[in-house]
Amino acid sequence: MRVLYTATVTVTGGREGQVKSSDQAIDLKLALPQELGGRGGQGTNPEQLFAAGYASCFDSALQLVIDRNHLKRVTSTKVTAHVSLLNDDGDDGYKLGVKLQVNIEGVEEEQASKLVQAAHDICPYSKAIQGNIDVETTQS
Repeated sequence: MRVLYTATVTVTGGREGQVKSSDQAIDLKLALPQELGGRGGQGTNPEQLFAAGYASCFDSALQLVIDRNHLKRVTSTKVTAHVSLLNDDGDDGYKLGVKLQVNIEGVEEEQASKLVQAAHDICPYSKAIQGNIDVETTQS
């Protein structure tokens, strides 16, 4: 495979540290959410960053599917990713769960479902986590 782009991001200090991209586009404080025993406050966390990446990637895949199908009647799309940190009750491990809420304006629900599935099939994030993270998709 040919590399098209490589993002480089460095974290120091774990969940309560700092995250910076090599191009300085990302320079964020990390904060452990109160729900996980942290102080919360200003700062992001790995789940929010993953949600942002997945939602933007999935919406781009959806746009590509719409363009390939020449669906001019689609007026807008919106993807909201809900990424949950889950405790695997049977062991001390953790895992992620994802719910993608997808809105496609201009098509009927049946066609929207087909578009979402087609986007799921080509989205690099969906491919990367296939078989590792349960992903639930809903249309609104």
